[in-house]
Amino acid sequence: MSTSENDPAVTVRDLGRRFGSFVAVNRISFEVKRGEIFGFLGPNGAGKSTTIRMLCGILAPTSGSGTVAGYDVRTEAEKIKAHIGYMSQKFSLYEDLTVEENIDFYSGIYRLPAEKKRARKEWVIEMAGLREHRHSRTSVLSGGWKQRLALGCAILHEPPVIFLDEPTSGVDPISRRQFWDLIYELAGRGVTVFVTTHYMDEAEYCDRIGLIYRGELVALGTPAALKTEFMRDDVLEVLCARPQDAMEEIAKLAGVKEVALFGKGLHVVAEDGEAAATLLRHVLPEKGYAAPRVEPIAPSLEDVFVSLIEARDRAEQPQEAVKG
Repeated sequence: MSTSENDPAVTVRDLGRRFGSFVAVNRISFEVKRGEIFGFLGPNGAGKSTTIRMLCGILAPTSGSGTVAGYDVRTEAEKIKAHIGYMSQKFSLYEDLTVEENIDFYSGIYRLPAEKKRARKEWVIEMAGLREHRHSRTSVLSGGWKQRLALGCAILHEPPVIFLDEPTSGVDPISRRQFWDLIYELAGRGVTVFVTTHYMDEAEYCDRIGLIYRGELVALGTPAALKTEFMRDDVLEVLCARPQDAMEEIAKLAGVKEVALFGKGLHVVAEDGEAAATLLRHVLPEKGYAAPRVEPIAPSLEDVFVSLIEARDRAEQPQEAVKG
């Protein structure tokens, strides 16, 4: 195992996984630095969970290589498991056990030395804000408390790398924000955080993001870089009456690549924003949408991801037509 502080916490080189003839992960490569918050995003079925299972030592890769905390994903799976934390959206807690009993159970699993158990237990209870509830059954806790307790149990053994798989799914917005404060705290102490999320606002909190789609890594970079380097098109915000109906009219216009509902309005992706804005201001009133507001805006990460995925689908369609 490498011990240099400058070595990446996670390295992936042409990592692939097949299930029969189905390619779940197709030769992806990236690195995650120590202490980095790395967001791994993609739609359902894109290959996120398969990648995480390979990195956690649960599933062997079919091709390529990788290391986690300096250990080889092919030959040192058990060592990886001992040096990572893992938390899923299901929280991995035992509902019929009390808060303390859950922590004691995980202390046993991670084989914490007796002299460390008490200090780590108190740290988790304090971190999760559960001092008044240490003897309560886990089943009676709110989603936010369960979430923080699950995180505490996942990092009892102070792993250098932690994998969080959709950790804020189904939790209220205030609890989500508090949870991210804890993630920042961990990263500040040098813990590497590898997180998947389907909340685009949470993706903004990451130092860097990888976008996986149909098993391939289609973008990699900081949130700012993804919005500037990967988004070649212009984005317009359109506010008008009956936005859902207006979508159909806008989609037909020349130069418009995509149109999607966004809050109370629409986001329109176009090759030439100025030309599209002029067209929209002219066409929409003609179609009965009085005084629409059309403004150029900076793209959101959601705009970038939709654009990248649409572009990938468009590129594949001609190939599929040739095959057919």
